[in-house]
Amino acid sequence: MKLTVVGGGSTYTPELVDGFARLRDTLPIEELVLVDPAADRLELVGGLARRIFARQGHTGRIVTTSDLDAGVDGADAVLLQLRVGGQAAREKDETWPLECGCVGQETTGAGGLAKALRTVPVVLDIAERVRRANPRAWIIDFTNPVGIVTRALLRAGHRAVGLCNVAIGFQRKFAALLDTAPAEVHLAHVGLNHLTWETGVRLGGPDGEDVLPRLLAEHGDAVAADVRLPRPLLESLGVVPSYYLRYYYAHDEVVRELRTKPSRAAEVAAMERELLAMYGDPALDEKPALLARRGGAFYSEAAVDLAAALLGGGGSPYQVVNTLNRGTLPFLPDDAVIEVQAAVGPEGPAPLRVPALDPLFTGLIANVTAYEDLALDAALRGGRDRVFRALLAHPLIGQYEYADALTDRLVAHNREHLAWA
Repeated sequence: MKLTVVGGGSTYTPELVDGFARLRDTLPIEELVLVDPAADRLELVGGLARRIFARQGHTGRIVTTSDLDAGVDGADAVLLQLRVGGQAAREKDETWPLECGCVGQETTGAGGLAKALRTVPVVLDIAERVRRANPRAWIIDFTNPVGIVTRALLRAGHRAVGLCNVAIGFQRKFAALLDTAPAEVHLAHVGLNHLTWETGVRLGGPDGEDVLPRLLAEHGDAVAADVRLPRPLLESLGVVPSYYLRYYYAHDEVVRELRTKPSRAAEVAAMERELLAMYGDPALDEKPALLARRGGAFYSEAAVDLAAALLGGGGSPYQVVNTLNRGTLPFLPDDAVIEVQAAVGPEGPAPLRVPALDPLFTGLIANVTAYEDLALDAALRGGRDRVFRALLAHPLIGQYEYADALTDRLVAHNREHLAWA
């Protein structure tokens, strides 16, 4: 089995490699190819990756290359984890929206749109080259904004599934609170990427006992602290929102916070410099503890599980993925991309049935889906007016003065990445 990671020079990659090494019985990789245009980073990450495999007794071969076509040639699965513009672009995404009193974040709001505009054309080009190399290859997208990027891939006819680590993070935290094995925790996880709620926590499978009420009653303070929302709100909703819902439920509070502290991009850039220095140490043969602060917790386990299921070698029978709606949420178009539990196999994901949702959730899901449709249109066809329409549609923006000012800032800060600007 050959698996290729595009963006293999990322400081995330040792987390992924560690999972490939530990879970080699689930996903027996013979060749792992790390592709990245940044040759200096790739050399450091690739060296550590080989040492991790050696330490854990993995016999697979690790190849590093800056040649995308060579890297994806013959790959059974290609995992995308790229960041167009790097941390410098992310820094801008997190700061200029604040000038208009809007959340500055790399996956939602105006910053998320900027990232989508930079990313979608690049990902579609990569996907076409993957298709030419192996039409049956699966593309696993971990590149944000996952929902919009996955929708672009599926609309273009690619064999693609979107992946996020929010659900597996909840699964592991809930399992610890409930003193049970993670595999016993089945989430009723529903929504869009970075706009999801846990509407049930069932033990043993999708038909098991729902222990969410007990979880909130006995561990409400811990859960509320984790998502950074008040416990009374969670009890009122009767669900657990992902921490990304804080941008919606506490928008002004978040803006005040973001204006008084360094951006997350600045923090991550500093961490990356430290991590890359560590990766250059020939004695280091395991992922360093600092990597846990970089983000992406349990990313490797989720990626292994998904790739194994798609390639027919195993994996969990049910997984949370980003895939086509196809009637799962009847208030959305069939071609919308949703994030739900699905049965995953070699033919792709089949979403499980979702019970009727409270209008409090369906309204926001429908609103953001409309934004994502407009965002994808802007990413594919360009133009200031399309960018403005997407921003005006986003519930975190919504006012024409903000949308107009943010459009000008977005274009000014991203001109080098926008072919039409």
